[in-house]
Amino acid sequence: MVNQNKSIEVDFDAVVVGAGFGGLYAVHKLRNELGLTVRAYDNGSDVGGTWYWNRYPGALSDTESFVYRYSFDKELLQDGKWKHNYLTQPEILSYLSDVADRFDLRRSFQFNSKVTKAYFNDSANVWEVTTDKGETVTAKYLVTGLGLLSATNIPNFKGRETFKGEQYHTARWPKSGVDLKGKRVGVIGTGSTGVQVIIAIAPEVEHLTVFQRTPQYSVPIGLKQQSDAEKSEIKENYGEIWKQVKSSAVAFGFEESKVSAVEVSKEEQERVFEEAWNKGGGFRFMFGTFNDIATNSEANEAACNFIRKKIQEIVKDPETARKLTPTGYYAKRPLCDNGYYNTFNRDNVSLVDVKENPIVEITPKGVRTTDGEYELDVLIYATGFDAVDGNYTKIDIRGRGGVTMRDKWADGPTGYLGMTNTDFPNLFMILGPNGPFTNLPPSIETQVEWISDTVKYMVEEGISTIEPTVDAENDWVETCRTIADMTLFPKADSWIFGANIPGKKNAVYFYMAGLGSYREALKEAGYKGFVFDRAMANVE
Repeated sequence: MVNQNKSIEVDFDAVVVGAGFGGLYAVHKLRNELGLTVRAYDNGSDVGGTWYWNRYPGALSDTESFVYRYSFDKELLQDGKWKHNYLTQPEILSYLSDVADRFDLRRSFQFNSKVTKAYFNDSANVWEVTTDKGETVTAKYLVTGLGLLSATNIPNFKGRETFKGEQYHTARWPKSGVDLKGKRVGVIGTGSTGVQVIIAIAPEVEHLTVFQRTPQYSVPIGLKQQSDAEKSEIKENYGEIWKQVKSSAVAFGFEESKVSAVEVSKEEQERVFEEAWNKGGGFRFMFGTFNDIATNSEANEAACNFIRKKIQEIVKDPETARKLTPTGYYAKRPLCDNGYYNTFNRDNVSLVDVKENPIVEITPKGVRTTDGEYELDVLIYATGFDAVDGNYTKIDIRGRGGVTMRDKWADGPTGYLGMTNTDFPNLFMILGPNGPFTNLPPSIETQVEWISDTVKYMVEEGISTIEPTVDAENDWVETCRTIADMTLFPKADSWIFGANIPGKKNAVYFYMAGLGSYREALKEAGYKGFVFDRAMANVE
């Protein structure tokens, strides 16, 4: 299918960027199923994507093991192995490695290669993709699986370069690990990653100082071993399980509640919350207990009060409990943990509230806040990511007429159906802006299958380019904003809206009506919102 013409030689049918869940599946669909020529790139030395880089102690998925995987291959599902009801980072990495072996995906990848530029050639209707190795290749289609949470964020603290000890960001943890035994360690950040790191390292360090900006609502994860009988039952019912997952809202493998918290008694609220607390799971607590925790202030406050009371019961020191207790909405991606609040009962763990006592600077000896200096041997940044659009704006991506994605997204990311963007023909973004807010593998599969179907259609119909109309793009962004505003999520400062990055404008980043609704929206949309160019002038 690839041909050379007068003006440009097209090296590949498609370039795929990323070797995580999205990139691997894209290579499989485009190369193995459609028979296209594919070159894929990843900055890591092997497959894994987000899970390749996030090797920090305690790294754990917040999605249960039986649905944190691909569903497209029945044999792969039946061969699935896991020990506990949640997967650790090494297990996920091993799983993705096995998938790469099973479908012979590595031969399409060039590892240790970071894509630095991607320019659309208007005259030839192809993408020119350049890596940090100086290689430039051309392709008709560009598929990006850059990951939602992979562009690291390290706050620009004054004096950071002066610190004499060791410094690490959790998402760039050394493969060889870090020896923390007997050391004074500081952790900045108490989001999902910070919570996991704090729990994991507290027993081995001499002293752990936690620098907290915002207290978190977190519930137990309910980590437990799963028996062979339990796993066999799951595998026997995978047909129905995946049918439910793909028609549900959050796609976490449980039935979302249809009961309103405000329509039951306080006693019933307590009973349901207690049952969910004991069973475990952040998304289950938010969406499996009642159907209006994320949308109704009264229902939300009932959940808040339940968790606040648990914090007061668990944490022995009243002042530490006060600092750990949130006061705002329970309206972020829900956290779950394996003993977070109890960790602060340890004699070697202390908590610093950096809203009350802000960090002034990083010193050669440690961290100075307005209430004094904390001497450290190791400083860990669990400060999260420039989520969703961060990886895109860090690459020099230029579309039709040389328009840059950085400029186009200056006031917040745009896009249609979470995968496409005007002015950027034949660019397909897996988990791009305004895609579904869910357990990610089922959403990734949904999008990659739509991309593959669309490419197949273009090949069969002799179509040169596809891009959404401005109206379709604007309508989709407005739809996502409208849906988000029907929830309480915009009322909480969160990475979901870019609030964790100083100077970043508040914008909507997700389609929050659920995976089932998103899949229906894709069907309903068809190709109505797109413009096709059938003039195959430069590419046959």
